[in-house]
Amino acid sequence: MAADVVIRVRGLVNAFDGFKVHDGLDLDVRRGEVLGVVGGSGTGKSVLLRTIIGLNQSQAGSIDLLGSDMVQGDEAMLRAARQRVGVLFQDGALFSSLTVAQNIQVPLKEFYHLPADLLNEIAAAKIRMVGLPASAGGKFPSELSGGMRKRAGLARALALDPEVVFLDEPTAGLDPIGAAAFDTLVRDLQQALGLTVFMVTHDLDSLHAICDRIAVLAEKKVLVVGPLRELLSHPHPWIQEYFHGPRARAASQTAAQQSHAEEAR
Repeated sequence: MAADVVIRVRGLVNAFDGFKVHDGLDLDVRRGEVLGVVGGSGTGKSVLLRTIIGLNQSQAGSIDLLGSDMVQGDEAMLRAARQRVGVLFQDGALFSSLTVAQNIQVPLKEFYHLPADLLNEIAAAKIRMVGLPASAGGKFPSELSGGMRKRAGLARALALDPEVVFLDEPTAGLDPIGAAAFDTLVRDLQQALGLTVFMVTHDLDSLHAICDRIAVLAEKKVLVVGPLRELLSHPHPWIQEYFHGPRARAASQTAAQQSHAEEAR
C-alpha cells in the first residue's frame, strides 16, 4: 500500500436481502486528510464506514486499513487495526448507565490493563481535549446537552490516541452555532494530532469548512472524489443539485464570509 494511503478499498460489494448497496466500490483515503463522504439516501454512507472498520461483512472486495486486511485478516489483525482507530457514531453511542469518564475508559479497558488512577487521568485529559468542563466526567449522557454528548463521544473516540478517526454525521441534530463549533474542534484536533478523518456527513457547511476532499457515493460506487472546487463543476445531475441548490448557496456564502474574515485578520 502506498505510504500516503491509509485506507484502500477495492471492488467492494455490500448487499442486503439481495439488494446491492455497493457494487465494485473503490476508494483511497490519504494520511492526514479530512475526507467527507456524501451521497443521497440509501447510498450506503454509514454502511461503507461500518464495513471499513469491520462491523459489517461485505460480499466481495478488499479493504486495507492501516496495513491490515479487514476482509481476510484473522481476529488478531482486526483487533490490532481497531486499536489504531476511533469512531464517533451518529447518536454518540454512549452507554447510558456509565458516566462520561467511564464511557471514555471503555476502549482503554478493552485493550489495556491500566490502574484506576491512570484511567481517570486519561479520561480527564480527553475531556479537556474536546472542550468539555472537568465536571462533565462525572455526569451521565442523559444529563448532557446534544452538543456535549457529541463531544463526549469524540473524547471516547480519541481514547486510544488513534491514527484514523471515523465520524458518522457528527453535526446531525446540532444547531448552526454548535455545528460550526464542532467543525472547528475537529479541524483543530486533526491538525494538532495529525489525524486522518473519514467523515460521513450531509452538512454542507462542514464540507466547506474542514474537508480536504469529498467522495460522492452514487450509482452504488464512489462516483467521484476530489476537492470541493472540482466537484462544483462536475456534470452529474445529483452533484449539481447537491452543491448548487439553495442550501449549497447559503453554505457557500458562509464559507466565503469566513474566508474573508480570516484574510482580514
